[in-house]
Amino acid sequence: MPHDRFEVLFVCHANQCRSAMAERLANRTFADRIGVRGSRLSVSSAGTHARAGVPMHETAAAVVRERRAYADRFSSRLLTPPILSSPDLVLTATRAQRTACLTLVPGVARRTFTLRQFARLATTVGTLSTWSPRRSALFSTGVLSTVHADSPARRLQALLDEIASVRNRLPAVKPDEDDLADPVREPIEAFRTCADEIQRTLDALVDVIATPTADLAPTG
Repeated sequence: MPHDRFEVLFVCHANQCRSAMAERLANRTFADRIGVRGSRLSVSSAGTHARAGVPMHETAAAVVRERRAYADRFSSRLLTPPILSSPDLVLTATRAQRTACLTLVPGVARRTFTLRQFARLATTVGTLSTWSPRRSALFSTGVLSTVHADSPARRLQALLDEIASVRNRLPAVKPDEDDLADPVREPIEAFRTCADEIQRTLDALVDVIATPTADLAPTG
């Protein structure tokens, strides 16, 4: 990754609903909250069982448009080793899809999470970015360093580094809590719920990277 660029890949089953919505909602969120600097954050998507060249699911597209994001000219892609090897961060809809990614390219384990897992961990790291006795203990044991860099892309890389360092040291959750349900063949309300979950992940990410932190190391 060039120092000022960062690539995110979203993965689901068919690349028509969850990952497709995530790609387009991420583009809109980065543009709205980070502005022109968000153009240095590259977003794409693919599916573990996708049929290449299929448009976004029509209900998914309708929900994306409800959120003022661009839904046209979408074309599904089958996840392949070259597609999976390039991104700096891979976010899957489910744990099974994360496992599929690791089976395809084992080397992506450190940078691959489910969407809901990443939101939870990003929020935790963001919370630890303010002084607290718990955070002091993590610093003293070398678990945390800083989430500090001079561009959104670099801050996202720093956030990923922090998350990778703490992911196995934080309290576990029930496994199914990290899965994002597939809304296909469900009413539009299920697609809206799915989009809300995706947006929570994007907001958790941007909350940490949008504004530089002067100094996250404890003082005094």
